[in-house]
Amino acid sequence: MQLSLLKEQQLLEGIANNDRKITEQVYRDNYKQVQAWVQGRGGSADDGDDVFQEAMTILFQKAQNEEFRLTCKIGTYLVAVSKFIWYKKLEQQNRRPDFMPFDSGEEDAGTQHAYEDDIKVQEEREVHFDQLTLAMEELGEPCRSLLRAFYNENKSMQDIAGMFGYTNPDNAKTQKYKCLTRLKKLFYTAQVNK
Repeated sequence: MQLSLLKEQQLLEGIANNDRKITEQVYRDNYKQVQAWVQGRGGSADDGDDVFQEAMTILFQKAQNEEFRLTCKIGTYLVAVSKFIWYKKLEQQNRRPDFMPFDSGEEDAGTQHAYEDDIKVQEEREVHFDQLTLAMEELGEPCRSLLRAFYNENKSMQDIAGMFGYTNPDNAKTQKYKCLTRLKKLFYTAQVNK
């Protein structure tokens, strides 16, 4: 076992044994990253707190299982679990981004099983999300604001036409299609160049 993973396994054992200092250290080392990530994806500070608490609870439960072995750092694991939890919450609120695929397993089973198997998938999703974020930045205005209004804020074409000065919803829809086409091109160019 690598030295860094050995250290992580020792931290995991400390969590399993209710070692308050280790639990507080893991909390301090990872809380801000999860909080910032959730807030950067449309969540509030309270959402970030809830997601991190739930991820810590799952880590504690996993740590209780003697057969559980980390294949990554605890921070990576917590972030992956937090992302899974947040995407699941968005999905339940019908706010899940279209580009994030989800398996539709049983509710409790989907939240409680096989997080360690999801880490690589979560890392790939994060790469795709980062590529999408970069593509959105490259896209520029007014396309960026138009797509956010439609996909993130659930604005109607009528509302978007008024917000952006289009003569009617059909013109707004045409512009949305053009913006989406440009975004896809930027996104797939970023994937090819990675």
